[in-house]
Amino acid sequence: MFNVERWQEIFEAIAKNKLRTFLTGISVASGIFILVILLGVGKGLENGISKQFENDAEGVIWIWAGTTTKEYKGLNPGRQIQLHNSDHELAVQKFDKQIDKESANYALWNANIVYGKETGNYDNQGVTPEHQAIERLTILKGRFVNVNDIINSTKVAVIGEKLRLDLFKDKDAIGEEISISNIKFKVVGVFMDPGGEREESRAYLPLSTVQKVFVGGDKISNLAFTLHQKDTYEEALAESVQFTTEVSQILKGKNTVAPDDLSGIGINSTIENVKQFYDLNLYIRLFFWWVGICTIIAGVVGVSNIMMIIVKERTKEIGIRKALGASPFSIVVMILHESIFITTISGFIGLLSSLLLLELVGPMVKSDYFLNPEVNFGVALTTLILLVFAGALAGFFPAYRAASIKPIVALRDE
Repeated sequence: MFNVERWQEIFEAIAKNKLRTFLTGISVASGIFILVILLGVGKGLENGISKQFENDAEGVIWIWAGTTTKEYKGLNPGRQIQLHNSDHELAVQKFDKQIDKESANYALWNANIVYGKETGNYDNQGVTPEHQAIERLTILKGRFVNVNDIINSTKVAVIGEKLRLDLFKDKDAIGEEISISNIKFKVVGVFMDPGGEREESRAYLPLSTVQKVFVGGDKISNLAFTLHQKDTYEEALAESVQFTTEVSQILKGKNTVAPDDLSGIGINSTIENVKQFYDLNLYIRLFFWWVGICTIIAGVVGVSNIMMIIVKERTKEIGIRKALGASPFSIVVMILHESIFITTISGFIGLLSSLLLLELVGPMVKSDYFLNPEVNFGVALTTLILLVFAGALAGFFPAYRAASIKPIVALRDE
């Protein structure tokens, strides 16, 4: 029940000790402020890391050739391994039932592209049609490389939006011809990549065309696979581990690489990396919560100490109240009210300040691994509950001490 007199007492006590109350409130507000800022930063890191996984389809397995580091079957280490179409065909044939999407890639790094008077050096990749799904490319206009392009080795190009803006400005690129290392290609599509401008500063060409036109023979730079989806992450992870182990053994055997040589044939599975990043996010959140809560505890200890001082100053008053019939419970409630009021108001100010800062500064931070720092409603509600609990905890021990004071002892206090 609302008690006007009790609230008047609280405000009078605060008015008598403005500076002390202000400093106490600052300690609590700063604790909540730091906690919410840390949680917002943690969420920003989590969003940034999650964004990186959106750059590719879920569970992409990349395979590339490297340099051997171990002697094997009489061959010296230091050999540069080269993948070929036959490696792609062997992997697809062997694991056909497990594979969902697959693509082979032949890269032309930093090739010169010319359109009219505009020119620049960009990455070009010869790919197969399913590469679009693997990279999660969105076609803004036109189309992607198709089967007919592969069969007929057509000279067509699908360019990124950033590349289009560089060369064509505001002009429609579809149907126009560009020169890639002095070879004419017709633009048939423009794509957008979730990876951003870096990924959109490239052109995709039919793999067979690149191999023929740029004297690549049957060479490929890397392979990409996705496996059929499973019901649980554990099943998907187990299949990924099995697939990478078996395909590695097959390709190493075909290219005469030692089974335990990790550099000759490189493999990376994003689904195996997902757990590491989720664990990292968990550790970041736990660490931030720990630091924030420790800061709040420091503030709560400060409030508790102040309330102990207040109880000491009001010892005679408490003794008179008890002598006049005040129950120990009413004394406890009186002290707790003041403690909870100070911590809740101070904490609420710290909460609002931190949310405002995240709202204003968050969008200004530009980083691939830090995106949209925010604190959701559930976390905000949790901090409010934490505030009330902290206020009650801060005032409990002083209140218990006040309730334990004997009237005769209190009246003798000077």
